[in-house]
Amino acid sequence: MLKLIHTADWHLGQTFHGQERHAEHRLFLDWLLDTLVEREADALLVAGDVFDVVNPSLQAQALLYDFIVSAHERLPALDIVLIAGNHDSGNRIELPAPLMRRLRTHALGRVSWLDDGSLDAERLLLPLTDASGETRAWCLALPFLRPAEVTGRGLARDTESEAEHGAPHDDSARNDSPRNGSSHNDYVAGISRVHQQLIDAARKRRAPGQALVAMSHAHLHGAAVSEASERPIVIGGEESISAGLFPADIAYVALGHLHRAQQVGEARIRYSGSPLPLDFSEVNYPHQVVEAVLDGETLATTEAIPVPRPVAMQRVGPGELDAVLAELEGLPHDPAVPREQWPWLEVRVTLTAPVPDLRARVETALDSKAVRLLRLERRLPQQAADGRPERVDLQQLGPRKLFQRIWEKQWGEPPGDDVLADFDQLLQDVLDTHEEQHSGERHP
Repeated sequence: MLKLIHTADWHLGQTFHGQERHAEHRLFLDWLLDTLVEREADALLVAGDVFDVVNPSLQAQALLYDFIVSAHERLPALDIVLIAGNHDSGNRIELPAPLMRRLRTHALGRVSWLDDGSLDAERLLLPLTDASGETRAWCLALPFLRPAEVTGRGLARDTESEAEHGAPHDDSARNDSPRNGSSHNDYVAGISRVHQQLIDAARKRRAPGQALVAMSHAHLHGAAVSEASERPIVIGGEESISAGLFPADIAYVALGHLHRAQQVGEARIRYSGSPLPLDFSEVNYPHQVVEAVLDGETLATTEAIPVPRPVAMQRVGPGELDAVLAELEGLPHDPAVPREQWPWLEVRVTLTAPVPDLRARVETALDSKAVRLLRLERRLPQQAADGRPERVDLQQLGPRKLFQRIWEKQWGEPPGDDVLADFDQLLQDVLDTHEEQHSGERHP
């Protein structure tokens, strides 16, 4: 028997509407370590997006490395396998690999090719051992495949170099779309070729009675995506691949990328999902890790292990302002809860008229409440448009009249005197600041 714990999409270092989440991630990793010990796991599989950005903070990296050291101290025979996801830098994931191997941890960030053009499959095949040290399975650890890596040799280094030297981590900008005329069909064919070569190598390597376990960070056809927090891997929706890439002799497929825990077609092909909600839209997801038990070459059982939420997420609304304020005033206050564990709060208000002091009224209703307001969403009335473009000379119109026009278009009525007075004061502050800066440049 071999017992695996499958998890993914930790996104260490994520900032949530500007707020750090190190405390939440630390509590999750503490729980995960206790779970590994309690269940006497033989291996931990982390299927990509270990970090939230390609250049994670030192604190985020410390969380990972402290966890690995602690896991090895408490479970010296535990095998840990990590692969890079689309949020990760493959080079950074692999950088400490020689040191991590001493802790029975294997980090795979990218694929490489042999001189004859074939996949260097050996470096992606990792033995998984039981408590006695006997190899019970082989892990096919396949990091996220960027189109440049599978459709054109020599281009992957350029892609990775851009990320390492400060290019913003925005998948809409760094969409990793195929270059040099490569098409979607080339990308899918390249992915299929990599999978097939790796599976062929694994079949040759394993002995009778040893299972094959695949790890991948990808979007499979038919899998349910998150409402708001997942960025597309490849532009134009070209990222989804077929579950048919994983033939029946693969006992278990540990997937990462999609934040909603789910199986894809079969119980052996699973997304563990993210252990923590990464957006308010994920507040009701079943956040979990997956325990998979292998018996010989086959999958014996799987079990979803719920992850306790170290910090709750609450959504209030959408609703009319009075109803929302009443609900906020009814929230409990527990002074015994440390501030770093106060729930994150999103408030959604449906407005029928402008409320300039909306945030102040919401914050007043939250006074003394043990919650942290992260997001205030104003749902505004939609004004009908006649569909004809309007040409405006901004220089002649000026900031004040432009503001009045936008306000009236949004709200269906001109701004009041108090609103205009606030705008005039704000505009004057901006002009004064601009003048001071330019005055300082002229008179150092």
